[in-house]
Amino acid sequence: MTTLKATLKDDLTTAMKARDELRSSTLRLTLTAIAKEEVAGKSARELSDDEVLKVIAKEAKKRREAADAFEQGGRTESAAKERAEGEILDAYLPKQLSDAELDDIVGQAVEEARAAGAEGPRAMGAVMKIVNPKVAGLADGGRVAATVKRLLAG
Repeated sequence: MTTLKATLKDDLTTAMKARDELRSSTLRLTLTAIAKEEVAGKSARELSDDEVLKVIAKEAKKRREAADAFEQGGRTESAAKERAEGEILDAYLPKQLSDAELDDIVGQAVEEARAAGAEGPRAMGAVMKIVNPKVAGLADGGRVAATVKRLLAG
């Protein structure tokens, strides 16, 4: 079975042959981030596909944040480039949950937490503890937290 890292390398080779600058640079930076993560610990190791997905998600999030910052600064060209890079990376990530799907999962977790006696500010932590394993990699943390706050307030 091909690892995700191998897929990224193959896609980089294809992009380079096709002279696709944006895809090439995006994949090169992502593979560098993966390599950095592999040597980050006490001993070098090969990352699992799940760990590689976390690195890709982190890189995609950086692109979204940079795009927002560029947009606020009025640099639309730079923002568009960051967004395009983010879209390239998103293709490697599991499909994100829709707002309705996220609302359902969080709604159930809120009921579970309340049934367990969690109230007020403490409920936020209890709900996040229930929700996070269910949505890991499928929804951005900030989006999850905002949904939890909204449903707890509701």
